[in-house]
Amino acid sequence: METLCMIGAGFVLDLLIGDPHWLYHPVRLIGLGISGGEKLLRALFPKTKTGELIGGAVLAVCIPALSFAVPFLLLWLAGLVSPWLRLALGAIFCYQIFAARSLRDESMRVGRALEKDGLPEARRYLSWIVGRDTERLDEAGVVKAAVETVAENTSDGVIAPLFYMMIGGPALGFLYKGVNTLDSMVGYKNDKYRYFGRVSARLDDVFNFIPAILSAWLMIAASALLGFDAKNAARIYKRDHKKHASPNSARTESVCAGALRVQLAGNAWYFGKLVEKPTIGDPLRPVERADIRRANRLMYGTTVLALLIFGLIRLGVALLVL
Repeated sequence: METLCMIGAGFVLDLLIGDPHWLYHPVRLIGLGISGGEKLLRALFPKTKTGELIGGAVLAVCIPALSFAVPFLLLWLAGLVSPWLRLALGAIFCYQIFAARSLRDESMRVGRALEKDGLPEARRYLSWIVGRDTERLDEAGVVKAAVETVAENTSDGVIAPLFYMMIGGPALGFLYKGVNTLDSMVGYKNDKYRYFGRVSARLDDVFNFIPAILSAWLMIAASALLGFDAKNAARIYKRDHKKHASPNSARTESVCAGALRVQLAGNAWYFGKLVEKPTIGDPLRPVERADIRRANRLMYGTTVLALLIFGLIRLGVALLVL
């Protein structure tokens, strides 16, 4: 019950406060640990394929372990002082793990820029939340990229952390954030990280596999509840969920494309190079600015549904154990 209270309070705090820029976020500490660890390990191990694989593997073990150990220890110490202090600290940790409000705010900023400030400003805001080049994108391209970001991050930014928090509380949630942050920083298939980041990328694939599947089906259910095209969402998911280099990334993206009846993905520019990628979904209608808002509605609907279902399962298991 304590963990459920922490998660519920954390979700409400995220809903109300989000991720203000003035508040230092623990994920930044994880990022600093990754950057510092990479420099140290690259200096310690030989600059060969094997050396980089081993160095990257050491980083992929140490960062998640520390991401788990630090909050676990802090919660244990807080519990020695007072159970209420432990509960409050756990709620703050869960709030910091959730990314729903931040995802909504950053994507909606792109939409508002399109309406008020023009395409160049929307491209600038978009560049803060996507890895692709944004300078060449037209308005439709900007909207599609924002929708894709919301759809993809519904899984690894919201549902997957929730899944692990429900299993092991805030500490396991932070372990997942360590894995996910590693992938976002070193899990690239370029010359620099082809070997050093390989273990981190594979680890992220493993940790996201089950949550991504659950996220997709929860999003299909949320589509039905919110009045989107759930039948088309299920059809596109079954057809297109493997159209991505990652085994997980296209799952919620394909559901979102089907639910909104639009086509997403396709070729994109990265660091000045055109990368050919398959499209996801059918262009039953052209994308429009309102699709960013619709994608966020779908994200929140999926999140609330996951909270209810995961919470009931955890409560049921707890009652059975008692």
